Amino acid sequence: MVDEGCSSCRNKFFLVVGLLAVGYYLNKDKEVTSCDGYNYDTLTSVEYKGDEIRHHIVVVTDLDQSSLLKTSKKPTWRSFIQAGTLVLKGDQVSVEWDENEHEIQSQFALGGRAMELSDLVVFDGKLLSIDDRTGIVYQITNDYKTVPWVFLNDGPGNTTKNLKGEWLAVKDCTLYAGGLGKEWTTTEGVFVNHNPMYVKKISRKGEVEHVRWVDEFIAVRKAAGVVDPGYMIHESVQWSEIHQKWFFLPRRVSKNEIYTEATDETKGSNTVITASVDFKTITVKEIGSKGNGARGFSAFQFVPNTNDELIVALKSEEKDGEPVGSYITVFNWKTGKILLEEKQLRGAYKFEGIVFAF
Repeated sequence: MVDEGCSSCRNKFFLVVGLLAVGYYLNKDKEVTSCDGYNYDTLTSVEYKGDEIRHHIVVVTDLDQSSLLKTSKKPTWRSFIQAGTLVLKGDQVSVEWDENEHEIQSQFALGGRAMELSDLVVFDGKLLSIDDRTGIVYQITNDYKTVPWVFLNDGPGNTTKNLKGEWLAVKDCTLYAGGLGKEWTTTEGVFVNHNPMYVKKISRKGEVEHVRWVDEFIAVRKAAGVVDPGYMIHESVQWSEIHQKWFFLPRRVSKNEIYTEATDETKGSNTVITASVDFKTITVKEIGSKGNGARGFSAFQFVPNTNDELIVALKSEEKDGEPVGSYITVFNWKTGKILLEEKQLRGAYKFEGIVFAF
């Protein structure tokens, strides 16, 4: 004899399963992806003038402690945006900078510091930058106002410290934000934690996922011949949809020497590293000469319509913790050919972000 109660339970169970199955098939083609509703506006356009191809670019400063605007009645911090045009003419590249720079401001600060902007990116039709002092991701409007969008904290997301954000990249309609990509240490190189080796995945709605990239960053530096206690510091990372690879242009590379503040300023890099999405295939190439090691990559972008082969990059130089200057260069990462030798930007500033916009 069948238990009527159990029979009733089974019938309800199969009914629920059936309803779920019907619901799945009805909504199968309506699954939400990260690209649903994404705004693909690049905020820029290409101009053709004779045999010239002209791209609008903007760069942004990290003024460190000099970002405080001392003439303001209310505590206010600032950064400078410089606009210009990247001109391609055959194998020749030049840059034409606008005469005036734009000052952008914010009153959001942490520990009396703010607006130390470290990168620029166009994401979901908006121009964004990240403050490496507060962890705030800002939208920069076309009239050069700053609007706080997302706050990012350090490590796995359960810390009270801000993310020292150094780079921004877009992959699969998701914004990636990352820091130095090396272990956090004391000024003498003593290990503290792995927090700077986490990256943040941010949806177009501002939802944040904290992703551990310790193994990925270690794989990248090992491929470049870095062995303990050597290190690698990242300030410029991009994803190429065309090549389906991550690109790393490190700021500093020390093959085997421990990190110290005293020696770090001489470890500038001229290295381009590519990694497959699973980080199992990694290539390393040097572009030009690194000279005395004072200059290292602080930002880069792929030049539009070049099959992600031409790169425009910024390098920064510091001495005793003070900025000496920044330099712009253009090269073909595949062939190693340099189309624009390092050319200094105006002022003794650290320019740490570049993007094609406005």
